[in-house]
Amino acid sequence: MTHSDKPTPLKSRSSGPLTGKVRVPGDKSISHRALILGALAVGETRITGLLEGEDVLNTAKSMQALGAKVERTGDFAWKVQGVGVGGFVQPKAALDFGNSGTGCRLVMGAVAGCPISAVFDGDASLRSRPMRRILDPLEKMGAKVASAAEGGRLPLTVQGARDPLPITYKTPVASAQIKSAVLLAGLSAPGTTTVIENEASRDHTELMLKHFGADITSVAEGAHGRRITLVGQPELHGAAVIVPADPSSAAFPVVAALIVEGSDVVLSDVMTNPLRTGLFTTLREMGASIEESEVRGDAGEPMAQLRVRASKLRGVEVPPERAPSMIDEYLVLAVAASFAEGTTIMRGLKELRVKESDRLEATADMLRVNGVKVTVSGDDLIVEGRGHVPGGGTVATHMDHRIAMSALVMGCASDQPVTVDDTAFIATSFPDFIPMMRSLGAEFS
Repeated sequence: MTHSDKPTPLKSRSSGPLTGKVRVPGDKSISHRALILGALAVGETRITGLLEGEDVLNTAKSMQALGAKVERTGDFAWKVQGVGVGGFVQPKAALDFGNSGTGCRLVMGAVAGCPISAVFDGDASLRSRPMRRILDPLEKMGAKVASAAEGGRLPLTVQGARDPLPITYKTPVASAQIKSAVLLAGLSAPGTTTVIENEASRDHTELMLKHFGADITSVAEGAHGRRITLVGQPELHGAAVIVPADPSSAAFPVVAALIVEGSDVVLSDVMTNPLRTGLFTTLREMGASIEESEVRGDAGEPMAQLRVRASKLRGVEVPPERAPSMIDEYLVLAVAASFAEGTTIMRGLKELRVKESDRLEATADMLRVNGVKVTVSGDDLIVEGRGHVPGGGTVATHMDHRIAMSALVMGCASDQPVTVDDTAFIATSFPDFIPMMRSLGAEFS
């Protein structure tokens, strides 16, 4: 099923100050991993603060189909009874991941280490996205691709390895999804599986594997990389997981508060893992007022309360090595850059071309149609900020939730309203985005 059959357009217009305290949804990356590792553990895992968007719910359904018992016990509270490493059973039907590349690719890794066959499928957007970069290392570990659409795309069938092999694999790009798929397959392999990254990607899988009892180490490799080593065939044990608020979701009200004059917004329990906070670092370099307090942590993941106040922003240059820590936030950073004074250059955004849409071109289109001067030069995005945005355009979302939310944020402070052609896909990651923004004072109609 796709949402494109019934588009849900929405218009965002300039509002008064945004004020209030909110908690954005639980982090999507942590939510996926808690469900998957809970299913691969022995015993019971209790998860609180789980993101209940469509992407994560599809991962929960896939864990059920693979033999784990998954039960919702209350608001954002879930219980998983695991089957143990290598214990997945043959699913009776295709595993449908909807719009979620993360859920699909991580579960491919988990299935690759089990002696079963599973069909992976998703919506039109996910079917268009490349899977070969995940499949290559999994095939080296003994898994086979029994069938696939052209170019190694969905729908495809993965035949897991009966006797998975540990490997040492150097990732071709900084990708937590590639790394995580290899590590999850490596759980079932005897000996040691090693992943080497030239640039460190987000480390949620490593932290959570350790939380569930795996023997895993991560050490520096070169100037910016990591070498992650996992001892295979552990007995993972069920664990309690508190899911922090998603910094990728927090990015939208944060930027909205910065660009709407007079705003003062507090966001609670936001994850502050340094491999996920590149956006906050960049916004502070631009002059943003973002204060942290009430710092705490769970399952190796730090979190804090953020207070964000409207700020005069200036253009900056964002280095390419920061991209892995904010790859999902460049769209809304481009909105902030549009309201800044001066030019913002975002370098090394190749990965944006293989997201839910070609996000690099889609971001440029979003800005252009609303009167912002923007250039795409290779894999760099150059935004010429003038302190205000004319607005008045209609943004094509291309079935991409982050484009829709970024455009709505832009409209909160633009001279003329901004129209979004379809907001239905926002439900994949942030089901309450529109009512939450309205509760802060945003004007959507």
